[in-house]
Formats: sequence, C-alpha cells, structure tokens
Amino acid sequence: MHFIDLESQYKHLKSKIDKRIHDVLDHGHYIMGPEVKELEVALSEYVGVKHTITCANGTDALQLALMALDVGEGDAVFCPTFTFFATAEVVAYAKATPVFVDSDERTFNICVDDLERQIINVIKQGGLKPKAIISVDLFGLPANYEELQKLASKYNLKLIEDAAQGFGGSINGRKAGSFGDIATTSFFPAKPLGCYGDGGAIFTNDDNLAVLIESYRVHGKGSDKYDNVRIGLNSRLDTIQAAILLEKLAEFPIELENRNIAAENYNKTLSDRFITPYIPDGYYSSWAQYTVVSDNRDMEMKKYAAEGIPTMVYYRTCMHMQTAFKYLGYKEGDFPVAEKLSKQVFSLPMHGYL
Repeated sequence: MHFIDLESQYKHLKSKIDKRIHDVLDHGHYIMGPEVKELEVALSEYVGVKHTITCANGTDALQLALMALDVGEGDAVFCPTFTFFATAEVVAYAKATPVFVDSDERTFNICVDDLERQIINVIKQGGLKPKAIISVDLFGLPANYEELQKLASKYNLKLIEDAAQGFGGSINGRKAGSFGDIATTSFFPAKPLGCYGDGGAIFTNDDNLAVLIESYRVHGKGSDKYDNVRIGLNSRLDTIQAAILLEKLAEFPIELENRNIAAENYNKTLSDRFITPYIPDGYYSSWAQYTVVSDNRDMEMKKYAAEGIPTMVYYRTCMHMQTAFKYLGYKEGDFPVAEKLSKQVFSLPMHGYL
C-alpha cells in the first residue's frame, strides 16, 4: 500500500500526461516554454488572484516572496515552530530573524493568540523590526486568515501564506493561495498538486510585487536577460513540469473530492481511537496529510506497519529545537502545544486514489 499513490494517479492520467510531455519534446522550449505561461494563467484562475509566477521549487517561492518584500537583516519574521524547516530556513537565509510561534491545539496551525504575544515581546525588547508573518496551511487546512490579517494590519506587518500543503483548500469558498500580501506553494510530488520533480509558484494581487518577483526569479533581469537590474535567483519552472501540472490541475477538483471522502471515512472509523482532525465551519481541507493525535504513537504505528499500512510523522522536531536555530536561544518548554503535538501526531495514507 502506498502512503501517497502517484503510480495510480499516473496510470489514470497517462495518455494525457504523455501527450503533454511529447508536445514539449516536439517544440523543444524546455525552459519557460509556452506551457509555463499557460499554467500560470490556469493557476491564477483556479486560485482567484491576478498574478501567478512559477519558480523552481516551494522554498524558492518563499525566498522570492521575502526578497520582493525587502525582508533582511534586523527584521523579525513570525512563523510557526510546528512546520517544515523551509518555512523558517528562508527567513534566516535572508539574514532576518525567525521568531517562532506556538500552535493551535485543534487545527495545528499557527496560534493567533501566541502570535500577538510574540509580536508584543519583539516590540518591547527592541532591536528587531517586526516585518512579516509567514503562516502555514498545515496538513491541508488553511490558517485563520481573518484573525491573521487583523494582526498584520494592527502591527503593520506583511502577511505571507505558505500554501504548499493547503493548495486546494478554502475558507468560505476563497481558495488557499489567495490570502495575505503574497502566497506561495510547492509542486513537490507529494503535495496535493505535485509535479514529477521540483516546482513552485507565488500568488499575489499586487502588480508591483508581481513585477519584482518576475525579475528576481530570472537573475534580477530588466528588459531582457542581459539587462540585470537587481541581484536575483535562477528559479524557473521547467516546461515539462508545467505540462504535467496542467493535466494534474484539470483532474485536481475530482481528486480533492476523493480526498475529502477518504478523510470522512477515516473520521467515522477512527474517532473512537484517536483525536481526529478538526475542520472549522466554512473551511475546506485539501488533506495534504490525514493526521491524528495519539498518546501511544509508536505502538499505534507498529500496529499499522504489521498490517502493511505505511504511516509517517510530520514533524518530530519543532523549529525552535532544531540544531540550526540554537543560536536563537530557545529551549524546550517554550512552545508547549507544538512540542506536545510533535510527540503525539502521525499521519495515515492520503491521496485521491485511496
């Protein structure tokens, strides 16, 4: 049994994906070919934003967002401690300071109350300028953007949505990827919408930010590729990956329905054994992972393994306990909810062909 069954997905879409790939092989525009622009238009329509700029991977998408917002040394960027390393890594890479925030116990997403406490602490301490919030749509569920936007406005912060896991989710019909000043996603194969390699995208309604990001992703180019007006990255989405994503995006709504049916079946059968995922009213999850909470995680995972059912843990080590962030001076006990979750959660197989 597969944890994420990309093989069945490919068999289902094989003829369409193969044709798309051969079309690219025939025209030979492997970098920034016509399928890239076609995908960007399709993604903008799906998410409901003015601009989509694709890039090489989800980490670059976050990096490009920080570059466009001029985040740098002396800036504080608030992000959850219970997340994948890239969310905080890009902040440190930009020479800014990640300020970690505890989790909401029910949704696993960034805790709005603790976020405000952390913002106030940074303001009181001085030395760092509060600059931005990176929220993560963990396991497929969009974060609490109504309250996050209020805090961003109150403290004059930029809001970045990391929708790598939440792509396809929504709040009252508004799609993940459309919240905040900038949103990002990853097309890593295991994501809800994934390609067959690395890929990413940035979403925004801000015309000026879109122009900056389009420049930054291609070496900071100006009017042409030999007119470099700023220091940028080499972060372009391969045309073949764009071609594959076009066919996967067309099938994506059906896969989301199937994921939600699978999640409902899990809920019905597992709610007496585990704490099952909580979905607030008006929210729709893309179920990047189906994650339960158990006081006996290791024992439960061994039971599933004995039945040939794979399980995974996201995430065993919170950001504030990572070796790379020891210099920030955090200690065990600083974020009790996130630390508790890191010891209790595990995920079961989840995909559109379950």
